[in-house]
Amino acid sequence: MSPAETTPKNVQLLSVVMPAYNEEDTIAEIVGQVLRSPYTAELLIIDDASSDRTVEIVEGLSDPRIRLLRQGVNQGKGAALRRGFAEATQPFVIVQDADLEYDPGDYSQIMGPLLDGKADVVFGSRFLTTRAHRVLYYWHSVGNKFLTMLSNMFTNLNISDMETCYKAFRREVLQSFELEEDRFGIEPEMTAKVARGNWRIYEVGISYSARTYAEGKKIGWRDGIRAVFCILVYSPLGNRVPIRKLEPGVQWLTKSRA
Repeated sequence: MSPAETTPKNVQLLSVVMPAYNEEDTIAEIVGQVLRSPYTAELLIIDDASSDRTVEIVEGLSDPRIRLLRQGVNQGKGAALRRGFAEATQPFVIVQDADLEYDPGDYSQIMGPLLDGKADVVFGSRFLTTRAHRVLYYWHSVGNKFLTMLSNMFTNLNISDMETCYKAFRREVLQSFELEEDRFGIEPEMTAKVARGNWRIYEVGISYSARTYAEGKKIGWRDGIRAVFCILVYSPLGNRVPIRKLEPGVQWLTKSRA
């Protein structure tokens, strides 16, 4: 029997980092699911300047494990994750979206390779599984698989779902590099920097309940283009290119240094 299977159910050793932006319809339910996990020691909710009742709802929740961190202006998922990672205190850290696409009930599978001492990083794959999935956008699936393939080419990894939200780390992994992307480019950036560090990576299959744009999905085609640039910039085979801000909230690429 593995250490993950023999770990007492009341052992709490996980920091859950949850970026949130205008998630009033789902925030209470997903927080409840996260706190019901036997692994959750703290939940860091980073509100990215929501304009709805997200903050009010979180402030009305009384569990002492909840820590609400507020961004003064909307900066994006990457900026929220950077802040949450810096505040995390537990031996293991996982990313959790504030919608209901990802099920905290999967934490036990994700934590298994970490608790067994086999992995430093675990990706929860939406594609490496036979578990239930809500069927939605074909071209999103094509885009995800293309970006994963491109990431694998430049990192020499063989993962099936680079864009997954569920990435869990030993905390020292996150402390070993600096993250720079403000928006969804954080996903290929984290993958590339984990690859640069030669950390041990495992994948496990997870369930997935995709939501529509009408239900609040925020990622768009511009984020896909940015992801391609991030793969080229941050991956071990890419030539590092300096990044400058052209306008608030927008990053682009400049010419590489000589």
